[in-house]
Amino acid sequence: MNCKNCGTDIALKFCPNCGQPAVLKRIDAHYITHEIEHVLHFERGILYTVKELIVTPGQNVRKYISENRSRLVKPIIFIIVTSLIYSVITHFFHLEDKYVLYNESKPSTTGALFSWLQSHYGYANIIMGVFIAFWTKLFFKKYDYNFFEILILLCFVMGMGMLIYALFSIIQVIVNMRVANIGGIIGIVYCSWAIGQFFDSKKVANYLKALAAYILGLLTFSVVMLVLGSTIDYLIK
Repeated sequence: MNCKNCGTDIALKFCPNCGQPAVLKRIDAHYITHEIEHVLHFERGILYTVKELIVTPGQNVRKYISENRSRLVKPIIFIIVTSLIYSVITHFFHLEDKYVLYNESKPSTTGALFSWLQSHYGYANIIMGVFIAFWTKLFFKKYDYNFFEILILLCFVMGMGMLIYALFSIIQVIVNMRVANIGGIIGIVYCSWAIGQFFDSKKVANYLKALAAYILGLLTFSVVMLVLGSTIDYLIK
């Protein structure tokens, strides 16, 4: 039998080249249940990743980058799923979305861009992460991490930030008090703490530089969106 994925000869249950099973199991209720458990279980799923990122985010992301990439959920998947959780909660409870907030008196391209960002937080966070990664790389240039490794770090910590926003949105509904803004502050503090811990947890200056990189990244992202939208509006007039 040849592997249906790579064409290698198979003598056992799995392909020796790519690991593809010789015979795929039929998709049924048991398969779907197993897949859900695989994503959510506490060993290497979302819950385990959240637990590890709460306790020692810097250490765990360093291990993911340099030692073991099977312990945590893939960073891109993590930030997309956590962003989706936040979006679903704010939509379900009809909460005002303040994560990316932009108000305008008349329709514009800038407004359309920010509206798209509010509807696609998973991708929006990755784009914002690019700008934050730029400043982080600049402030922590003496450390031997490239731009893309820093971006992986930001996918994890910004994903946790989305869960913090989601949690405080739920608390706001329960206690009927405006506490979502507190969640936003705690989210920024967490991201700064996690970034600083990633580089060197013993240096207080690292946490301050991480906070500066995070804020400057968000500001740069906002300015670029405003300039891009204004430029498009100017060109199409």
